[in-house]
Amino acid sequence: MSALTELCRQMASCHACGLAQQRTQVVPGEGAENAEVVFIGEAPGYHEDRLGRPFVGPAGAFLDELLALAGLSRESVYIANVVKCRPPGNRDPLPGELVACKPWLDRQLELIGPRIIVTLGRFSMQRYFPGQSITRIHGKPKRVGDVFFLPMFHPAAALRNPEWRKAMDQDISLLPRLLAELAKRSTPAPAPTATQAP
Repeated sequence: MSALTELCRQMASCHACGLAQQRTQVVPGEGAENAEVVFIGEAPGYHEDRLGRPFVGPAGAFLDELLALAGLSRESVYIANVVKCRPPGNRDPLPGELVACKPWLDRQLELIGPRIIVTLGRFSMQRYFPGQSITRIHGKPKRVGDVFFLPMFHPAAALRNPEWRKAMDQDISLLPRLLAELAKRSTPAPAPTATQAP
């Protein structure tokens, strides 16, 4: 069993906040354990709570479309949420719930070691862009060390707002360029040939 699988197993018994009392099951996340790109949403909804998987309702179908636009798939990325249990009535996560779940997501990211983190919606955006407005900074990547952070609208919000849907199509199209840039930076310089050697 991998360290990430074990971590997800441990989440199933978490009772760090009140959401544990009402959940059907924990929704840890899923995808490639060595993913270069991690998508972070806000919290599980009704369908996710029932199935134990992130982004499986209408917003998940839209996310699949976005991944395809970028030449990616669910199998090649990792998808998680800042909160691992469904808030009642799909309400926004409360500050205490975000704090309770933070160590789980921190450890997931530590184990995966992504090169790009895509935040979906304002709650995941606030982790890396505190005090910012999603309508102002979506689609504007920020590099910190060796990691790019790309803020995007949440797919569920974009389904309700066609204008945001177009913006998400444009924002996701940045991923191939960012991945190519990272690949170029990590490619070692060619060794000198015999004729180049001093």
